[in-house]
Amino acid sequence: MIVEEKNDINLESVDVGLGSGHKLEFSLTDDQINFILTRLDLEGLDSQMDLPRTAEVMIDRVDAMDESDAVKILEQAIIDHEGDVNLPTEVYDLLVALAQNPKSTSTDIYETPSLVTPDSKHYLTVSDWSLQVRLEAALIAYYSPYQEVRAVTTPYDDEEIPCETFRVYFLGLIWMAAGTFINEFFSQRQPRIILDPSVVQLFLLPCGRFLQYALPKWKFKVWRYTFDLNPGPWSHKEQMLATIFYTVSSTPNYAHFNIHIQRMKVYFDNEWATYGYQTLLLLCTNFMGFGFCGILRRFAVYPVQAMWPTLMPTLALNNALTQPEKRQNINGWTISRYRFFFIIFIFSFCYFWLPGYLFGALSNFNWITWIAPNNFNVATITGMVTGLGLNPIPSLDWNILDFNNALTIPLYSQANQCLGTLLGFFIITGMYYTNSYWSAYMPVNPVRIFNNKGVQYPVKRILNENNLFDQTKYEQVGPPYFTASGLVRYCTLFIMYPFAVIYEIGLNYRVIWRSFKDAASSIRHYHRSTYEGLNDPQSNLMKRYSEVPDAVFLVVLLISIILAIICVKIYPVDSPVWTIFFAIGINIVFLVPLITIAAATGYNFTHNVIIELLVGLAAPGNGSALNFTKALGFNIEAQAQQYISDQKMAHYVKIPPWAAFRCQMISVLVHSFVGLGVINFQIDSIKNYCEPRNKLRFTCPGVNRFFNATIQWGVIGPRKVFQVYPILPWCFLIGILLPIPCLLIKKYLPKRYVKYFQPTLIIGGIQIYTPFNISYYVGGLYLSIASMWYLRTRFPAFWSKYNYLFSGGMSAGVTFGAVIIYFSVQYHEKTLDWWGNTVSRAGLDGVGRSRLNATLHAPDGYFGLRKGHFP
Repeated sequence: MIVEEKNDINLESVDVGLGSGHKLEFSLTDDQINFILTRLDLEGLDSQMDLPRTAEVMIDRVDAMDESDAVKILEQAIIDHEGDVNLPTEVYDLLVALAQNPKSTSTDIYETPSLVTPDSKHYLTVSDWSLQVRLEAALIAYYSPYQEVRAVTTPYDDEEIPCETFRVYFLGLIWMAAGTFINEFFSQRQPRIILDPSVVQLFLLPCGRFLQYALPKWKFKVWRYTFDLNPGPWSHKEQMLATIFYTVSSTPNYAHFNIHIQRMKVYFDNEWATYGYQTLLLLCTNFMGFGFCGILRRFAVYPVQAMWPTLMPTLALNNALTQPEKRQNINGWTISRYRFFFIIFIFSFCYFWLPGYLFGALSNFNWITWIAPNNFNVATITGMVTGLGLNPIPSLDWNILDFNNALTIPLYSQANQCLGTLLGFFIITGMYYTNSYWSAYMPVNPVRIFNNKGVQYPVKRILNENNLFDQTKYEQVGPPYFTASGLVRYCTLFIMYPFAVIYEIGLNYRVIWRSFKDAASSIRHYHRSTYEGLNDPQSNLMKRYSEVPDAVFLVVLLISIILAIICVKIYPVDSPVWTIFFAIGINIVFLVPLITIAAATGYNFTHNVIIELLVGLAAPGNGSALNFTKALGFNIEAQAQQYISDQKMAHYVKIPPWAAFRCQMISVLVHSFVGLGVINFQIDSIKNYCEPRNKLRFTCPGVNRFFNATIQWGVIGPRKVFQVYPILPWCFLIGILLPIPCLLIKKYLPKRYVKYFQPTLIIGGIQIYTPFNISYYVGGLYLSIASMWYLRTRFPAFWSKYNYLFSGGMSAGVTFGAVIIYFSVQYHEKTLDWWGNTVSRAGLDGVGRSRLNATLHAPDGYFGLRKGHFP
C-alpha cells in the first residue's frame, strides 16, 4: 500500500483518453506498447488500433509517469510487500532491482537487449529501465501488484453506470430466497451441495436483460431522490450488486445447529423452542457481526494485501458475462470468456450425473479397499468413507476435488494445508495403532463421541428433566471419549488460537498497527473520511462515493444486543446476560487475526471451540448456555467476514458502499426467515433425518459435531474433559510458545526458502479430520499444481483469462446438476442399486469398525477410567 508519506506523488485517478477505434497518441514505441500489453497479459490482440480500455488507461499512465516518482513508488512498495506471500519472489526482486539506479549498479538482471522475448517471464529481465520502472510503478499505483487481482478488475471507473436499481432488488430478493432454500436444505448432506454464486450469476444475466426490455421506462421522485425503474442496459455493476445480494444465502445460518438439537427428539427435544424463540435467535445472531465491520474495513477491505483469493471466480465470471472483450489469440486459443465458461458449465453438468447418480463410486473412489474390502487395516488407512483416506487417486468428482478451492486459493496455501493434513495422518495413525488414550476401542475417524463400551455416547442418560447435568446419572455412565482423529483435532485447535493471534500480529505488525491507528483516529475525528490517508488504486477510485459511517454499524450492534437480551430473558435458554458480552469480547480479540488470515490466504478457521471451552469453564453443566453463546460468538465472526468479503468485492467493482450495505442488510433479514422455514420443514418432513444410514445422505455431520461439543464442553464441562485428557491444557502453552521459533525462522532464514512457510495453514490442515480426511485434499493439490503453478507461470495470459472461469464453470455445473438430480430422481428414492453405487460402502470402510472390542479386549469389559474414579 502507498502510505501517507508519499502523497506528494499525484496518484489521484482521473479520466484519460479512453476512446476506441483509433490508436491513441503516446510517446512510446510500438515495441514498448507491446511490452506493456504482454505485462498486462493482453498479448495476442488483433491490433493496436483498437485496444481494451484497461490497456489504454495503463499505457497512458506509464507514458505520463515521471521516473523519479516511479522510483519513490517502488521504494515504498518494497517496504509494504516485504515477505508478502502473494507477491512472487521474482517480482519482488524485480522491484528491488528497478528501484536502484541502473547507471551505478552492475547485476546480471540487465542481460538482454531485446524488449520482447518469447519467454513468458521476459519482464523479469531489465532491458529498458525507464519503461519498466514506470510500468511496475504504474501497476502498483493505478492497478494492482497482484496478477490475480489484475485478472478480474479494472484500473478505471465510470460513475454513470447504473448500480443500485429496482432491478437489482427485485432479482436479488428472488434469487437470494431460492438460494437460501437450496443451500439450507442441503447444508446437512454429506457432501453438502451449495448453489454457488457462479450459478446464480448465470441466471441473473438473462433475468436482468429481460427486465431491461420488459420494464417501462418510468422515473418518479420521492422527496429529493429520483428513481429510474429502467435505466437502460443491464450493467456489470448491477450484476455484481445482485450477486452480493445473493451471496449471504450461500452461508446457512449457524444458529440452525441450535434449532436442530433443541427441536429434534433425538437430541434435546425442547418444546419451548418455538418460532418466536427461533426468530429472535436468528435475528440477533445474524446481525451482530455487522457492528464490527466499521473497524474491520481497515484491516480486510482497504489494504492492498487483503487480496481475498476466494472472490476471484465470482469477479471473473462477472466480467465474462457483462464486459465486452477484444479478440485475443493466446497460445492458439481465441475462444471468448463467455463461450469458454458455458462450455465448461455444460460439460460439468453432464459429467456430474456419473459421480452424482449413475456411478457414485467415482465420488468416493476408495478403489484400494475394493481389492480387500474386509481388510481392517486397508479400510482404516486408505478408506475414504470412514478411514483416513491415504489414496493417490481419491475422487473423480469435482465436488470433492475442489473441496479446498483448488483453482482459487494460492498454491502455497494449498500446499501448506496439505502438509498439515499429511502430518495429521501420521499422528492419528500412530495414536490409533498404539491405542493412545484408548482410541483403538473406537472407530478412527467418525464425528461422534463414545462411552467406555465403544458405542455412541448416551447423552440423555446423564441429563435431568431440564436438560442439565446430573452427577448421579453421570456416575453410572462415565465420561465420553474422543476418537484418535477427534482428539488430534481438538489439540490442534487449542494450539491454533493463541498461535494465530501471536503469530499474525508478529508477522504483520506494520499493517495491523497502521490499521489500528486509523481506527483510533477515526474515533477521535469521526467526521473524517475513512479513506483519508489511503493512496492505493482501489481506494482512490472509491473516494468519490459516500461511505457508511462507523456510527451506523454501532447502531446495528446495539439493536442486536437488545434482541439477544430479550431472547435470553423471555425464553428458558438458561444463558445469563453476561454471555452475550462475553461473545462480543472474544470477537474483539480474535476477529482481526481470523479475517486477515482469510483475506490473505483464503483459509478460514473459526473460534467456536475456544468459546465452548471458556463458557464451559464459566457455566459448567449448562449445554444450553454454551449453545446460545457459541451461536452468537461464531455468527459475529461469520457475518462480519461475509459482509467484509462482499465489501471487498464491491471495492473491486467500484460499487458505492451504501449500496452494498443496504443490499446486505435486506438480504440478511429475508435470508433469516426463509432459512427458518426450511429448517423446520426438514425436521418435520424428512424420513430418518440426521440418521447415519439416511438414504439421501442427510446424515447431519455438522449437527452431530455441534451436539457432541455441547455434551463434551457444555454439559460435562472442560474440567472433567481435562482430567480424562490432560494433554489438552498443555496445547495452549504450545500455542503460546510455538510462534517464537516460527517468527525467528521467517525473520532470519533466507526469505527465498521460508517465504512460503505458513505454520498457521499447516496447523489448520490437521483439523480437516472428523469427518473428512486426506482424500479431500489430494486431488485438489494436483489441480492446484497444474493451474496455480504451471499454467500461471508458463502461460500467464491464458491463466489470467481462463483459470477462474474454469473453476466457476465446473462448480456451477456440479451445483446445477446436484439440484436437478435430487429433485428429479432422488427425492422419491429412485436409486440405482448396482455395484458402481454400492461398492464404496460395501466393505469395512462403509462400516467404520473399531480395531479393538471393549467387551472382549478391555479390562472388566470397558476401557478408560475405572468406575468410582470418574472426574
